Amino acid sequence: MKKSRFPEGFLWGGATAANQFEGAYNEGGKGLSIFDMVTFVPKEERGNNIEMDVKSAKELEELLAGNGGDNFPKRRGIDFYHRYKEDIALFAEMGFKTFRMSISWPRIFPNGDEREPNEEGLAFYDRVFDELLKYDIEPLVTLSHYEIPLNLVQKYNGWADRRLVDFFVHYAETVFNRYKGKVKYWLTFNEINISTLSPYIGSGILIDEVENKEQTIYQALHHQFVASARAVKACHEIIPDSMIGCMLARMEVYPETCNPDDVLEALHENQMNLFFTDVQVRGYYPSFMNRYFEENNIQIDMHPGDEEILYQHTVDFLSFSYYMSMVASSAPGKKKEKGNFFSGVKNPYLEASDWGWQIDPKGLRVALRQMYDRYQVPLFIVENGLGAYDTVEEDGAINDDYRIDYLRAHIDQMGEAIKDGVEVMGYTSWGCIDLISASTSEMSKRYGFIYVDQDDYGNGTLERRKKKSFDWYKNVIATNGEVL
Repeated sequence: MKKSRFPEGFLWGGATAANQFEGAYNEGGKGLSIFDMVTFVPKEERGNNIEMDVKSAKELEELLAGNGGDNFPKRRGIDFYHRYKEDIALFAEMGFKTFRMSISWPRIFPNGDEREPNEEGLAFYDRVFDELLKYDIEPLVTLSHYEIPLNLVQKYNGWADRRLVDFFVHYAETVFNRYKGKVKYWLTFNEINISTLSPYIGSGILIDEVENKEQTIYQALHHQFVASARAVKACHEIIPDSMIGCMLARMEVYPETCNPDDVLEALHENQMNLFFTDVQVRGYYPSFMNRYFEENNIQIDMHPGDEEILYQHTVDFLSFSYYMSMVASSAPGKKKEKGNFFSGVKNPYLEASDWGWQIDPKGLRVALRQMYDRYQVPLFIVENGLGAYDTVEEDGAINDDYRIDYLRAHIDQMGEAIKDGVEVMGYTSWGCIDLISASTSEMSKRYGFIYVDQDDYGNGTLERRKKKSFDWYKNVIATNGEVL
C-alpha cells in the first residue's frame, strides 16, 4: 500500500484505433483507408522486418485487383462496429475514466475530398459516444490515426499535396460541430513522427512516385503541422471547454557510452524525435533543424501565414506513446535491434519482449521529466503496453502475469515522475482489448486486458474473455494507483 501519487480526477483508461478494432470496412458507407490495403505476412516469412508500406501506385493497383492475397486483418479488426456495447460495458466494469479511440476519416468522408459527410458514419460515432457517456467514460478522440482515405493517396499522393490541409480541416470541423456536446478531449495526428519511417502509413505517400524522398516527407509533415494548428484553432472556437493535444511516438535515446561522440549521437536522435512536438507545442521550427534541412537538400515551402498559424495555435497538452527506449552509438557498423518502427543498439541492462522491444520502465520516468522540462505543458501517456503471446488454459483462464508486471513497473515510474513534479493528465494502456497489431497485422501479438478469440487468419468466435490483468487494472483504477 502506498499513498496515492496520482491527482484527483486522473484519467485512467485504455486506448485503441479504429483501423485495428472496428472492422466493418465496407459497411455504413465507409471508404477504404490506407491500412485497409496492408496484408498479413507471417513472422517466419518477414523475420523482424515490418512489412506494411505500400510504395508505388503499381503496387497499390495490384492490391486493389486482389493480387496481394486475401488476408487484410485491419479490414476485419475485432468487430467493435457491431459489438461496441459489449466492449464498452467491459471497459466500464474495469472503471475506465476515459477511453482513447479514433474516428475513421473515411467513415465520415469516404473519399476524403467530399463536401458532404456520410451520415451513417457520423451516426455510428454518436452511438459509441452515447454509450461511453452512459457509463461516465470521457472519450479521448484521435482525428487521424493512420486512417487516411485511400482516394487521397491515389489522387493527391497523400499529404505531399497541400490540398489535404483543407480536406482535413473540413473533416475536423465537421466532427467538432457534430460531437461538441459529447467529446471534450481530442488529438490531431497519431504518432506524427512515423512519417519519416513509414511515409505511406504516416502521410499516405507512395514514396516510389517522388524524386526527393526526404524533401517530400518533410514537406508533407509541414502540411500536417499547419492542418494540426488550424484544427486546434477550430476546436477552441467550436468547443470552448475542449482540450486538444498532439501525439508523438516517444523514443528516449541513451548514449551507448560516455564517449562524447556517443553522447552527441544520442542528443541528435532525441532532438530529431522531439522536433515534431517542438513545432506543435512551442509553435515554431527549432533551429537545430536548419542544418539537417541544408545537408539533406530540403526546402520547406511555407505559404504566407503558415508561421503565424503555427505560433498562435499550439496544442493544450502533449500526448505520447511509450513502449521502450533506444541506445545510440557513434561506432560504425554496430548491429542494431529492431523494435516498434525504430532500431538501436542493444541495451545489455534490459530485457526484451517476444518481439524484441526492450522493456525500460525507468525510461518512462526519464522521458516524462525530459519532456516536461522542455515544454511545461500537461503530458498524457496515451499508449503503453506489452505485446505478448497469451495462452488460454484448460479452465479458460488467461494468466498474463508478465503483462501485469510490465504495466505495474511503468505505472510505478509514472507515479514517481508525478512526485518529481511532472504534470500528467492520464494514462491509457494500449490495446485494452486485443486487436490487430499496427506494425505487423498480427492478432497473436496481444496487448489487452480482454482476450478476443481470433487468430492471425481471422478464424475464431470473437468471444470476449477477461484475463487476469483485467481485475488487476480494475483495482489500480479503483484505488487511483495506490495498489499496484
